[in-house]
Amino acid sequence: MRRSGRPSLAEKLKTLMASHRNANGRAHTVRSLSEAVKALPGDHASVSYGAVNKLANGTQENPTVRTIVALCEALGDVPPAHLLPHDAYSDLAALQAFEDPQARRILTLLDGMPRSALDDLAAELERRRADLGLGAVQPGDLAAEEGQSAPREPEQPPQRRRRRSVTETAEYAADSLEGL
Repeated sequence: MRRSGRPSLAEKLKTLMASHRNANGRAHTVRSLSEAVKALPGDHASVSYGAVNKLANGTQENPTVRTIVALCEALGDVPPAHLLPHDAYSDLAALQAFEDPQARRILTLLDGMPRSALDDLAAELERRRADLGLGAVQPGDLAAEEGQSAPREPEQPPQRRRRRSVTETAEYAADSLEGL
């Protein structure tokens, strides 16, 4: 379910599953993500296939913090804030940059500066990135913050589903019944 145009937890989770690779080098499925959570070292939430499926399909929208942290760790240390329902948390690249203490220090230094100074600094940083041969930074959700609609990623064509083996079908049925 969408509120105020922001992506839902299910949409964000499905995007992360499609863009992050599992141990076999393929995009995560509900099953591979639940198995990746089980394989995490140390103390973490237990997240079953059924629970991941409900989150990915949007039928459950209020997971525990431990569940969100475990899913994000299994996806390769995605910042847990990305799955929270807030417009500022939809920009995954910005959240990943925020994980760096030096980036947080720079943001703190920018606080309170006039808009014109921020625009000048942004232009200077873009020039320096180009001089260093670094790629341009995508604006993320800046358009949405300024009242415009953010560009959407193009939809992928549906993939042909492979048939399940008898064993996979039995596992799927057992996992589906687990949540009842």
